[in-house]
Amino acid sequence: MDTPSSTCDEGSEADARSQSDYADFDDLVDQPRSHHRREASSDVSSECSGEPGSPYGSPYPRWPVCALPAARLPQPPLLKRLSTTRRSGGGGGAVREGKAGDGELQLIKERFSKLLLGEDMSGSGKGVSTSVAISNAITNLYATVFGSCHRLEPLPAEKKSMWRREMDCLLSVCDYIVEFFASKEILPDGTTREVMATRPRSDIYVNLPALEKLDDMLLEILDSFQKTEFWYVNDKGHKDDDSAATPCRPVSHRGEDKWWLPVPCVTKPGLTESARRDLQQKRDCASQIHKAAMAINNGVLAEIRMPDLYKQALPKCGRASVGDLIYRHMSFPGKFSPEYLLDCLEISSEHEALEAADRVEAAMHVWRRKASQSHSRTPWSALKDLMESDKNVMLASRAEDVLLCLKQRFPGLSQTTLDASKIQYNKDVGQAILESYSRVLESLAYNIVTCIDDVLFADEAARKIA
Repeated sequence: MDTPSSTCDEGSEADARSQSDYADFDDLVDQPRSHHRREASSDVSSECSGEPGSPYGSPYPRWPVCALPAARLPQPPLLKRLSTTRRSGGGGGAVREGKAGDGELQLIKERFSKLLLGEDMSGSGKGVSTSVAISNAITNLYATVFGSCHRLEPLPAEKKSMWRREMDCLLSVCDYIVEFFASKEILPDGTTREVMATRPRSDIYVNLPALEKLDDMLLEILDSFQKTEFWYVNDKGHKDDDSAATPCRPVSHRGEDKWWLPVPCVTKPGLTESARRDLQQKRDCASQIHKAAMAINNGVLAEIRMPDLYKQALPKCGRASVGDLIYRHMSFPGKFSPEYLLDCLEISSEHEALEAADRVEAAMHVWRRKASQSHSRTPWSALKDLMESDKNVMLASRAEDVLLCLKQRFPGLSQTTLDASKIQYNKDVGQAILESYSRVLESLAYNIVTCIDDVLFADEAARKIA
Protein backbone atom coordinates (compact mmCIF):
# COMPACT_ATOMS: atom_id res chain seq x y z
CA MET A 1 0.00 0.00 0.00
CA ASP A 2 1.40 3.35 -0.97
CA THR A 3 1.92 5.77 1.89
CA PRO A 4 0.29 9.15 1.29
CA SER A 5 2.52 12.18 1.11
CA SER A 6 2.98 14.01 4.40
CA THR A 7 3.68 17.55 5.47
CA CYS A 8 3.24 19.82 8.49
CA ASP A 9 -0.25 20.91 9.40
CA GLU A 10 -0.46 23.83 11.82
CA GLY A 11 -4.23 23.65 11.97
CA SER A 12 -4.48 20.50 14.04
CA GLU A 13 -6.28 20.33 17.37
CA ALA A 14 -5.67 18.19 20.48
CA ASP A 15 -8.41 17.29 22.93
CA ALA A 16 -8.02 16.51 26.60
CA ARG A 17 -7.04 12.96 27.58
CA SER A 18 -9.83 10.95 29.11
CA GLN A 19 -10.05 7.48 30.55
CA SER A 20 -12.67 4.77 30.16
CA ASP A 21 -13.39 1.54 31.95
CA TYR A 22 -11.21 -1.43 31.00
CA ALA A 23 -14.31 -3.61 30.72
CA ASP A 24 -15.50 -1.63 27.68
CA PHE A 25 -12.93 -3.20 25.41
CA ASP A 26 -15.55 -4.44 22.95
CA ASP A 27 -16.62 -0.86 22.26
CA LEU A 28 -13.14 0.18 21.18
CA VAL A 29 -13.75 -0.19 17.47
CA ASP A 30 -17.23 1.31 17.46
CA GLN A 31 -16.43 4.18 19.82
CA PRO A 32 -13.03 5.77 19.10
CA ARG A 33 -11.21 7.43 21.95
CA SER A 34 -12.60 10.87 22.72
CA HIS A 35 -9.22 12.53 23.06
CA HIS A 36 -8.24 11.71 19.47
CA ARG A 37 -5.31 13.94 18.72
CA ARG A 38 -6.65 15.20 15.40
CA GLU A 39 -10.04 15.42 13.70
CA ALA A 40 -10.33 15.20 9.94
CA SER A 41 -11.14 18.69 8.77
CA SER A 42 -13.15 19.29 5.64
CA ASP A 43 -13.69 23.01 6.15
CA VAL A 44 -11.60 25.30 4.01
CA SER A 45 -11.09 29.02 4.19
CA SER A 46 -12.34 31.36 1.53
CA GLU A 47 -9.02 33.19 1.56
CA CYS A 48 -6.40 31.32 -0.47
CA SER A 49 -2.87 32.13 -1.37
CA GLY A 50 -0.97 30.67 -4.30
CA GLU A 51 1.79 33.23 -4.49
CA PRO A 52 5.29 31.97 -5.29
CA GLY A 53 7.50 31.86 -2.24
CA SER A 54 4.59 31.92 0.20
CA PRO A 55 4.88 29.30 2.98
CA TYR A 56 1.27 28.39 2.24
CA GLY A 57 1.65 28.36 -1.52
CA SER A 58 0.56 25.30 -3.43
CA PRO A 59 3.17 23.15 -5.19
CA TYR A 60 0.44 22.27 -7.69
CA PRO A 61 -0.78 25.12 -9.95
CA ARG A 62 -4.20 23.50 -10.36
CA TRP A 63 -4.81 23.13 -6.63
CA PRO A 64 -4.44 26.39 -4.68
CA VAL A 65 -4.01 25.65 -0.97
CA CYS A 66 -6.10 27.57 1.51
CA ALA A 67 -4.21 29.84 3.90
CA LEU A 68 -5.52 31.68 6.94
CA PRO A 69 -4.32 35.15 7.94
CA ALA A 70 -1.72 35.19 10.71
CA ALA A 71 -4.25 36.47 13.22
CA ARG A 72 -6.59 33.55 12.50
CA LEU A 73 -4.03 30.74 12.36
CA PRO A 74 -5.02 28.04 14.87
CA GLN A 75 -2.60 27.43 17.69
CA PRO A 76 -0.57 24.20 17.30
CA PRO A 77 -1.55 21.52 19.84
CA LEU A 78 1.97 21.35 21.29
CA LEU A 79 2.01 25.08 22.07
CA LYS A 80 -1.44 24.81 23.64
CA ARG A 81 -0.23 22.01 25.90
CA LEU A 82 2.71 24.20 26.94
CA SER A 83 0.43 27.20 27.54
CA THR A 84 2.37 29.25 25.01
CA THR A 85 1.14 31.44 22.19
CA ARG A 86 2.62 32.71 18.97
CA ARG A 87 4.72 35.82 18.95
CA SER A 88 2.51 38.77 18.13
CA GLY A 89 3.76 41.52 15.88
CA GLY A 90 7.05 41.36 14.01
CA GLY A 91 10.67 42.33 14.31
CA GLY A 92 12.26 43.17 17.63
CA GLY A 93 8.97 44.24 19.13
CA ALA A 94 7.61 40.69 19.25
CA VAL A 95 6.48 39.57 22.69
CA ARG A 96 5.08 36.32 24.04
CA GLU A 97 1.56 36.41 25.34
CA GLY A 98 2.04 33.32 27.49
CA LYS A 99 4.85 31.43 29.18
CA ALA A 100 5.34 27.70 29.57
CA GLY A 101 6.50 25.95 32.68
CA ASP A 102 10.29 25.78 32.80
CA GLY A 103 10.29 22.02 33.39
CA GLU A 104 8.03 21.18 30.45
CA LEU A 105 9.79 23.60 28.14
CA GLN A 106 13.16 22.12 29.05
CA LEU A 107 11.76 18.65 28.37
CA ILE A 108 10.60 19.71 24.92
CA LYS A 109 13.99 21.21 24.14
CA GLU A 110 15.81 18.08 25.25
CA ARG A 111 13.57 15.58 23.47
CA PHE A 112 13.38 17.32 20.14
CA SER A 113 17.06 18.29 20.15
CA LYS A 114 17.92 14.59 20.41
CA LEU A 115 15.50 13.80 17.60
CA LEU A 116 16.98 16.48 15.34
CA LEU A 117 20.53 15.38 16.13
CA GLY A 118 19.68 11.74 15.53
CA GLU A 119 21.11 10.82 18.95
CA ASP A 120 24.51 12.12 17.80
CA MET A 121 25.43 14.66 20.47
CA SER A 122 28.53 15.72 18.53
CA GLY A 123 26.31 17.30 15.88
CA SER A 124 28.49 15.90 13.09
CA GLY A 125 25.55 14.40 11.20
CA LYS A 126 26.48 10.78 11.92
CA GLY A 127 23.34 10.07 13.91
CA VAL A 128 20.45 7.78 13.08
CA SER A 129 17.42 8.82 11.06
CA THR A 130 14.55 10.70 12.67
CA SER A 131 12.30 7.64 12.50
CA VAL A 132 14.83 5.45 14.30
CA ALA A 133 15.52 8.17 16.88
CA ILE A 134 11.85 8.58 17.80
CA SER A 135 11.37 4.80 17.86
CA ASN A 136 14.30 4.48 20.27
CA ALA A 137 12.92 7.33 22.37
CA ILE A 138 9.57 5.54 22.86
CA THR A 139 11.30 2.24 23.60
CA ASN A 140 13.68 3.82 26.13
CA LEU A 141 10.85 5.71 27.81
CA TYR A 142 8.92 2.46 28.23
CA ALA A 143 12.00 0.79 29.75
CA THR A 144 12.45 3.70 32.16
CA VAL A 145 8.83 3.77 33.33
CA PHE A 146 7.82 0.10 33.23
CA GLY A 147 11.17 -1.71 33.26
CA SER A 148 11.07 -2.33 37.02
CA CYS A 149 7.32 -2.90 37.31
CA HIS A 150 6.96 -6.65 37.88
CA ARG A 151 4.06 -6.53 40.32
CA LEU A 152 0.34 -6.01 40.09
CA GLU A 153 0.16 -2.60 41.72
CA PRO A 154 -0.64 0.97 40.66
CA LEU A 155 2.09 2.76 38.78
CA PRO A 156 3.79 5.39 40.99
CA ALA A 157 2.42 8.87 40.41
CA GLU A 158 5.74 10.30 39.23
CA LYS A 159 6.25 7.50 36.70
CA LYS A 160 2.70 7.79 35.41
CA SER A 161 3.15 11.55 35.03
CA MET A 162 6.43 10.98 33.18
CA TRP A 163 4.81 8.46 30.83
CA ARG A 164 1.85 10.73 30.07
CA ARG A 165 3.91 13.88 29.63
CA GLU A 166 6.75 12.50 27.53
CA MET A 167 4.56 10.27 25.36
CA ASP A 168 2.36 13.30 24.71
CA CYS A 169 5.42 15.15 23.46
CA LEU A 170 6.60 12.27 21.25
CA LEU A 171 3.15 11.60 19.81
CA SER A 172 2.63 15.29 19.04
CA VAL A 173 4.68 14.69 15.89
CA CYS A 174 1.65 12.87 14.50
CA ASP A 175 -0.36 16.10 14.72
CA TYR A 176 1.61 17.36 11.75
CA ILE A 177 1.71 14.21 9.59
CA VAL A 178 -1.05 14.78 7.05
CA GLU A 179 -1.98 13.97 3.48
CA PHE A 180 -3.33 16.18 0.71
CA PHE A 181 -6.73 15.61 -0.85
CA ALA A 182 -8.80 17.45 -3.39
CA SER A 183 -11.63 19.49 -1.93
CA LYS A 184 -14.12 22.09 -3.14
CA GLU A 185 -14.51 25.67 -2.00
CA ILE A 186 -17.50 27.92 -2.49
CA LEU A 187 -16.51 31.51 -3.22
CA PRO A 188 -18.59 34.55 -2.12
CA ASP A 189 -20.04 34.90 -5.65
CA GLY A 190 -21.37 31.34 -5.49
CA THR A 191 -18.86 29.75 -7.82
CA THR A 192 -17.03 26.59 -6.82
CA ARG A 193 -13.40 25.81 -7.29
CA GLU A 194 -11.18 22.90 -6.35
CA VAL A 195 -8.49 23.36 -3.72
CA MET A 196 -5.98 21.16 -1.90
CA ALA A 197 -6.86 20.52 1.74
CA THR A 198 -5.17 18.35 4.35
CA ARG A 199 -6.32 15.62 6.67
CA PRO A 200 -4.57 13.19 9.05
CA ARG A 201 -2.78 10.37 7.29
CA SER A 202 -5.07 7.37 7.14
CA ASP A 203 -2.87 4.89 9.05
CA ILE A 204 -2.32 7.38 11.89
CA TYR A 205 -5.98 8.44 11.92
CA VAL A 206 -7.08 4.82 12.40
CA ASN A 207 -4.37 3.33 14.63
CA LEU A 208 -3.19 6.11 16.94
CA PRO A 209 -6.53 6.67 18.75
CA ALA A 210 -6.85 2.90 19.23
CA LEU A 211 -3.34 2.68 20.71
CA GLU A 212 -3.99 5.58 23.07
CA LYS A 213 -7.20 3.87 24.16
CA LEU A 214 -5.30 0.64 24.86
CA ASP A 215 -2.71 2.65 26.78
CA ASP A 216 -5.39 4.11 29.06
CA MET A 217 -6.99 0.71 29.61
CA LEU A 218 -3.70 -0.88 30.67
CA LEU A 219 -2.99 1.89 33.17
CA GLU A 220 -6.53 1.55 34.53
CA ILE A 221 -5.97 -2.17 35.06
CA LEU A 222 -2.82 -1.43 37.07
CA ASP A 223 -4.62 1.30 39.04
CA SER A 224 -7.34 -1.16 40.01
CA PHE A 225 -4.91 -3.19 42.16
CA GLN A 226 -5.29 -0.89 45.16
CA LYS A 227 -6.45 -3.39 47.76
CA THR A 228 -5.64 -7.00 46.95
CA GLU A 229 -5.80 -10.36 48.70
CA PHE A 230 -2.28 -11.24 47.58
CA TRP A 231 1.16 -9.76 48.15
CA TYR A 232 4.73 -10.52 47.18
CA VAL A 233 7.36 -12.32 49.22
CA ASN A 234 9.67 -9.34 49.10
CA ASP A 235 7.07 -7.14 50.80
CA LYS A 236 7.84 -6.32 54.45
CA GLY A 237 4.24 -5.92 55.60
CA HIS A 238 2.15 -8.90 56.75
CA LYS A 239 -1.54 -9.50 57.24
CA ASP A 240 -3.28 -10.42 60.48
CA ASP A 241 -1.81 -13.24 62.52
CA ASP A 242 -4.99 -15.35 62.72
CA SER A 243 -4.94 -18.81 61.21
CA ALA A 244 -7.01 -17.82 58.20
CA ALA A 245 -4.43 -15.21 57.24
CA THR A 246 -1.38 -17.43 57.69
CA PRO A 247 0.60 -17.05 54.47
CA CYS A 248 1.27 -20.10 52.40
CA ARG A 249 4.67 -21.00 51.04
CA PRO A 250 5.25 -18.90 47.90
CA VAL A 251 5.23 -20.92 44.68
CA SER A 252 5.84 -20.03 41.07
CA HIS A 253 5.29 -21.86 37.80
CA ARG A 254 8.21 -20.02 36.15
CA GLY A 255 10.80 -22.30 37.74
CA GLU A 256 14.34 -20.97 37.48
CA ASP A 257 13.77 -19.41 34.07
CA LYS A 258 13.10 -15.93 35.48
CA TRP A 259 14.27 -16.21 39.06
CA TRP A 260 14.62 -12.45 39.56
CA LEU A 261 10.88 -11.77 39.27
CA PRO A 262 8.93 -11.39 42.54
CA VAL A 263 6.72 -14.31 43.52
CA PRO A 264 3.14 -13.62 44.67
CA CYS A 265 1.83 -15.08 47.90
CA VAL A 266 -1.74 -15.70 49.11
CA THR A 267 -3.27 -17.00 52.33
CA LYS A 268 -3.80 -20.71 52.87
CA PRO A 269 -7.51 -20.73 51.98
CA GLY A 270 -6.65 -18.93 48.76
CA LEU A 271 -8.43 -15.99 47.17
CA THR A 272 -12.12 -15.35 47.72
CA GLU A 273 -14.47 -16.18 44.88
CA SER A 274 -15.12 -12.51 44.06
CA ALA A 275 -11.39 -11.69 44.03
CA ARG A 276 -10.67 -14.69 41.81
CA ARG A 277 -13.45 -13.73 39.41
CA ASP A 278 -12.28 -10.10 39.26
CA LEU A 279 -8.71 -11.20 38.62
CA GLN A 280 -9.81 -13.49 35.79
CA GLN A 281 -11.81 -10.67 34.23
CA LYS A 282 -8.79 -8.37 34.28
CA ARG A 283 -6.67 -11.12 32.76
CA ASP A 284 -9.12 -11.58 29.90
CA CYS A 285 -9.17 -7.84 29.28
CA ALA A 286 -5.35 -7.60 29.26
CA SER A 287 -5.18 -10.58 26.93
CA GLN A 288 -7.54 -8.90 24.46
CA ILE A 289 -5.47 -5.71 24.65
CA HIS A 290 -2.35 -7.76 23.93
CA LYS A 291 -3.96 -9.29 20.85
CA ALA A 292 -5.15 -5.89 19.60
CA ALA A 293 -1.72 -4.28 20.06
CA MET A 294 -0.03 -7.24 18.37
CA ALA A 295 -2.44 -7.02 15.41
CA ILE A 296 -1.68 -3.31 14.97
CA ASN A 297 2.06 -3.95 15.25
CA ASN A 298 1.95 -6.76 12.68
CA GLY A 299 -0.07 -4.58 10.32
CA VAL A 300 2.38 -1.68 10.58
CA LEU A 301 5.40 -3.94 10.13
CA ALA A 302 3.78 -5.49 7.05
CA GLU A 303 3.52 -2.04 5.46
CA ILE A 304 7.18 -1.16 6.10
CA ARG A 305 9.36 -1.81 3.07
CA MET A 306 11.67 -4.80 3.29
CA PRO A 307 15.32 -3.64 3.37
CA ASP A 308 17.47 -4.50 0.37
CA LEU A 309 20.14 -6.00 2.62
CA TYR A 310 17.64 -8.55 3.91
CA LYS A 311 16.54 -9.41 0.37
CA GLN A 312 20.13 -9.99 -0.68
CA ALA A 313 20.73 -12.29 2.30
CA LEU A 314 17.75 -14.55 1.52
CA PRO A 315 18.64 -18.09 0.46
CA LYS A 316 17.89 -19.19 -3.07
CA CYS A 317 15.88 -22.19 -1.89
CA GLY A 318 13.20 -22.13 0.81
CA ARG A 319 13.76 -25.78 1.64
CA ALA A 320 17.37 -25.05 2.63
CA SER A 321 16.10 -22.42 5.06
CA VAL A 322 13.47 -24.47 6.92
CA GLY A 323 15.12 -27.89 6.72
CA ASP A 324 13.81 -31.25 5.48
CA LEU A 325 11.49 -31.99 8.43
CA ILE A 326 9.51 -28.76 8.20
CA TYR A 327 9.52 -28.84 4.40
CA ARG A 328 8.03 -32.36 4.28
CA HIS A 329 5.17 -31.33 6.54
CA MET A 330 4.51 -28.10 4.63
CA SER A 331 4.67 -29.66 1.16
CA PHE A 332 2.29 -32.51 1.98
CA PRO A 333 -0.67 -32.13 -0.41
CA GLY A 334 -3.32 -32.96 2.18
CA LYS A 335 -4.68 -30.88 5.02
CA PHE A 336 -2.04 -28.84 6.83
CA SER A 337 -2.01 -28.12 10.56
CA PRO A 338 0.61 -25.61 11.84
CA GLU A 339 -0.13 -26.65 15.44
CA TYR A 340 0.71 -30.27 14.64
CA LEU A 341 3.96 -29.18 12.95
CA LEU A 342 5.03 -27.18 16.01
CA ASP A 343 4.20 -30.14 18.25
CA CYS A 344 6.49 -32.31 16.13
CA LEU A 345 9.31 -29.77 16.42
CA GLU A 346 9.13 -29.93 20.25
CA ILE A 347 10.23 -26.33 20.72
CA SER A 348 10.96 -25.85 24.43
CA SER A 349 12.47 -22.37 24.72
CA GLU A 350 11.99 -18.89 23.29
CA HIS A 351 15.48 -19.06 21.77
CA GLU A 352 14.51 -22.12 19.73
CA ALA A 353 11.21 -20.50 18.81
CA LEU A 354 12.94 -17.34 17.55
CA GLU A 355 15.39 -19.39 15.50
CA ALA A 356 12.52 -21.33 13.92
CA ALA A 357 10.60 -18.10 13.24
CA ASP A 358 13.60 -16.59 11.43
CA ARG A 359 14.00 -19.67 9.23
CA VAL A 360 10.30 -19.95 8.40
CA GLU A 361 9.99 -16.23 7.67
CA ALA A 362 13.00 -16.27 5.35
CA ALA A 363 11.60 -19.27 3.45
CA MET A 364 8.18 -17.58 3.23
CA HIS A 365 9.65 -14.58 1.41
CA VAL A 366 11.70 -16.83 -0.88
CA TRP A 367 8.53 -18.68 -1.96
CA ARG A 368 6.62 -15.41 -2.32
CA ARG A 369 9.32 -14.03 -4.58
CA LYS A 370 9.30 -17.17 -6.74
CA ALA A 371 5.50 -17.06 -6.98
CA SER A 372 5.54 -13.41 -8.07
CA GLN A 373 8.24 -14.06 -10.66
CA SER A 374 6.34 -16.98 -12.15
CA HIS A 375 3.22 -14.82 -12.56
CA SER A 376 4.73 -11.75 -14.23
CA ARG A 377 5.75 -10.21 -10.89
CA THR A 378 2.18 -10.05 -9.64
CA PRO A 379 1.98 -8.71 -6.06
CA TRP A 380 1.61 -11.33 -3.34
CA SER A 381 -1.77 -9.99 -2.29
CA ALA A 382 -3.16 -10.99 -5.68
CA LEU A 383 -1.66 -14.49 -5.63
CA LYS A 384 -3.28 -15.98 -2.52
CA ASP A 385 -6.16 -17.46 -4.54
CA LEU A 386 -3.74 -19.57 -6.58
CA MET A 387 -2.84 -21.88 -3.68
CA GLU A 388 -4.20 -25.02 -5.31
CA SER A 389 -2.43 -24.51 -8.64
CA ASP A 390 0.93 -23.05 -7.55
CA LYS A 391 3.16 -24.89 -5.08
CA ASN A 392 5.15 -21.78 -4.16
CA VAL A 393 1.96 -19.95 -3.24
CA MET A 394 0.86 -22.90 -1.12
CA LEU A 395 4.20 -23.10 0.69
CA ALA A 396 4.32 -19.35 1.34
CA SER A 397 0.78 -19.34 2.72
CA ARG A 398 1.50 -22.29 5.00
CA ALA A 399 4.73 -20.68 6.19
CA GLU A 400 2.72 -17.59 7.11
CA ASP A 401 0.33 -19.77 9.14
CA VAL A 402 3.25 -21.44 10.95
CA LEU A 403 4.78 -18.06 11.76
CA LEU A 404 1.50 -16.75 13.17
CA CYS A 405 0.94 -19.89 15.23
CA LEU A 406 4.50 -19.67 16.55
CA LYS A 407 3.98 -16.08 17.72
CA GLN A 408 0.72 -17.02 19.40
CA ARG A 409 2.31 -19.96 21.20
CA PHE A 410 5.20 -17.76 22.38
CA PRO A 411 3.60 -14.32 22.92
CA GLY A 412 6.76 -12.90 24.51
CA LEU A 413 8.88 -13.76 21.47
CA SER A 414 11.56 -11.24 20.54
CA GLN A 415 11.69 -9.51 17.17
CA THR A 416 12.62 -11.62 14.19
CA THR A 417 15.57 -10.66 12.01
CA LEU A 418 13.25 -9.18 9.39
CA ASP A 419 11.29 -7.10 11.91
CA ALA A 420 14.49 -5.72 13.43
CA SER A 421 15.83 -4.88 9.97
CA LYS A 422 12.63 -3.08 9.02
CA ILE A 423 12.75 -0.97 12.18
CA GLN A 424 16.43 -0.16 11.67
CA TYR A 425 16.15 0.95 8.03
CA ASN A 426 12.65 2.44 8.11
CA LYS A 427 12.49 6.13 7.11
CA ASP A 428 8.79 6.79 7.69
CA VAL A 429 8.30 8.68 10.97
CA GLY A 430 4.59 7.89 11.22
CA GLN A 431 5.16 4.16 10.83
CA ALA A 432 8.02 4.30 13.34
CA ILE A 433 5.75 5.89 15.96
CA LEU A 434 2.92 3.41 15.40
CA GLU A 435 5.27 0.42 15.42
CA SER A 436 7.15 1.36 18.57
CA TYR A 437 4.01 2.47 20.45
CA SER A 438 2.14 -0.74 19.63
CA ARG A 439 5.20 -2.81 20.49
CA VAL A 440 5.64 -1.38 24.00
CA LEU A 441 1.90 -1.68 24.71
CA GLU A 442 2.01 -5.28 23.55
CA SER A 443 4.87 -5.92 25.96
CA LEU A 444 3.08 -4.20 28.86
CA ALA A 445 -0.14 -6.16 28.26
CA TYR A 446 1.80 -9.43 28.11
CA ASN A 447 3.57 -8.63 31.41
CA ILE A 448 0.23 -7.94 33.10
CA VAL A 449 -1.18 -11.24 31.84
CA THR A 450 1.83 -13.20 33.11
CA CYS A 451 1.70 -11.46 36.50
CA ILE A 452 -1.98 -12.35 36.86
CA ASP A 453 -1.18 -15.93 35.88
CA ASP A 454 1.38 -16.03 38.68
CA VAL A 455 -1.26 -14.98 41.22
CA LEU A 456 -3.80 -17.50 39.91
CA PHE A 457 -1.17 -20.23 40.06
CA ALA A 458 -0.36 -19.33 43.68
CA ASP A 459 -4.08 -19.32 44.48
CA GLU A 460 -4.56 -22.76 43.00
CA ALA A 461 -1.59 -24.10 44.98
CA ALA A 462 -2.95 -22.58 48.21
CA ARG A 463 -6.37 -24.14 47.70
CA LYS A 464 -4.80 -27.55 47.13
CA ILE A 465 -2.86 -27.24 50.38
CA ALA A 466 -5.94 -26.13 52.29
